[in-house]
Amino acid sequence: MRARYRIPLGITAAGAAGLLYAAGFEARSFRLRRVTVPVLPSGMRPLRVLQVSDIHMVGGQRKKQRWLRSLAGLRPDFVINTGDNLSDPEGVPEVLDALGPLMEFPGAYVFGSNDYYGPRLRNPARYLVEKVQGRHGLNGNPPVVDAVHNPWEDLRDGFDSAGWLNLTNTRGTLKIEGTSIELTGLDDPHIKRDRYAEVAGGPSSGADFSMGVVHAPYLRVLDAFAADGYPLILAGHTHGGQLCIPFYGALVTNCDLDTDRVKGLSTHTAEGRRSYLHVSAGCGTSRYTPVRFACPPEATLLTLVGP
Repeated sequence: MRARYRIPLGITAAGAAGLLYAAGFEARSFRLRRVTVPVLPSGMRPLRVLQVSDIHMVGGQRKKQRWLRSLAGLRPDFVINTGDNLSDPEGVPEVLDALGPLMEFPGAYVFGSNDYYGPRLRNPARYLVEKVQGRHGLNGNPPVVDAVHNPWEDLRDGFDSAGWLNLTNTRGTLKIEGTSIELTGLDDPHIKRDRYAEVAGGPSSGADFSMGVVHAPYLRVLDAFAADGYPLILAGHTHGGQLCIPFYGALVTNCDLDTDRVKGLSTHTAEGRRSYLHVSAGCGTSRYTPVRFACPPEATLLTLVGP
């Protein structure tokens, strides 16, 4: 074979192998991360919180469903679902079935844009363009037209009937063995459904511990939660960058959060107050980009402890 053909064919073969790995293996290589967060008041017993996010369920994803059901074996104190459960209008029954064992535990949820609207086929390079231009979701972009509407009401009814708290621009309280856990939630900032004014004011004096919950970690939301004194904020949405560069990391976050905090535990400071922030890389992908690279799908068991 002539040398001038070897390099293009080698590049093509490497690209095909990378795509096969990203779609066939890594996107289905589910794993659990464990994180300890020192946020509880002194003397309070540790709390184990399971965060699931960005499931993006598509019909027939049996391995993902089995893995989600298996997480109930962790027996967390409570579960937080940070949204984007759907990537298929027909996926609600499979989401509820997969999360059924987890709904035996106390829990709460917020929705993301893909719970409300079906995904669209788009060029992944647009995420880089939007990052450069500072436009994300409906924040600076024109309104979406002719969107596919997902049956989010059925998803809501399923979660509600299991006793999970709906944190759509509201507060809720879980009682865990006599401990009062206040949860303050927002609807998805990615499509401008967040209404922080409706929940502003900070943690309630009667709660033993309070935390903020939101799908997309936009800075305006993180600033508000931190300035109000919430010690912990949970979010998802970013997919951890989804397609990352080994030894470098994520290129985009799909919001205005910096890539250094695209996933995992970090901190956020506003008006002199600091909060811990945990961003889940999630366990799914859009049905139109079913690949992950250097960013495996995940759920997180957070153990909250005292200082």
